[in-house]
Amino acid sequence: MCLIVFDWQPGQPRWLTLAANRDEFWQRPARPLHRWQDDADIIAGRDLEQGGTWLGITGQGRFAALTNIRAPGAGPQNPRSRGHLVADYLRATSHPEQWAATLRQSAADYAPFNLLAGDRHSLIYISNYPQLRCETVTPGVHSLSNAWLDTPWPKSRLAEQQLQHWLREPAEQTLPSLLSRRQPFADEQLPSTGVPAEWERMLSAQFIVSPAYGTRCSTALTGTAGQLTVHEISWQPDGSGNNTEKHDVVLI
Repeated sequence: MCLIVFDWQPGQPRWLTLAANRDEFWQRPARPLHRWQDDADIIAGRDLEQGGTWLGITGQGRFAALTNIRAPGAGPQNPRSRGHLVADYLRATSHPEQWAATLRQSAADYAPFNLLAGDRHSLIYISNYPQLRCETVTPGVHSLSNAWLDTPWPKSRLAEQQLQHWLREPAEQTLPSLLSRRQPFADEQLPSTGVPAEWERMLSAQFIVSPAYGTRCSTALTGTAGQLTVHEISWQPDGSGNNTEKHDVVLI
């Protein structure tokens, strides 16, 4: 995942509204959203190279989402796959705070990451770069890209505005494709993250279209009093959609 925006409202009738785009190299094999055969409680896409995932939910109402932190050269020499962080949390049974506490011991084994891990009652933000951060997410609208939570990158600020507009005029079918701006932002607005200028420019778009690297899927999560829904659109390198999946989980 390279861009996530969400409204977190614990205790409210609609406690989660989230939209996200996953950006990745097209050559990296992955499976779209599905119920995992080796763990039927997990509903998520799957990285077929390392076996993890970038966003998923469970039948118990757990959810997690991951982005990388853009910090070229940072992290251990032989890092663990960050996608296992999401899968490990989804498989766990401990409360988000308890699970996050156990991650403190191994967080440095991964390349720089951001992780959201929660259920209908609590949501934790965890990052391991440049030092460990583990904090409870406050209610409200937040954005997360390839820097830290609520870093005001242009595409993140726009995402917050888009979600706030959607919350005023909600339409379930439009949430998965909410983060739709395909144009890069002006050079003077871009962050400096250590990648070449042409990459910085390309990566500034919310929705990336290029032959080698781009937006592979767009996903929405909505949590209500009795249900958690995940809805995902898969994309082709030319930016056209080719698959849509939707799963509802009834919460007890």
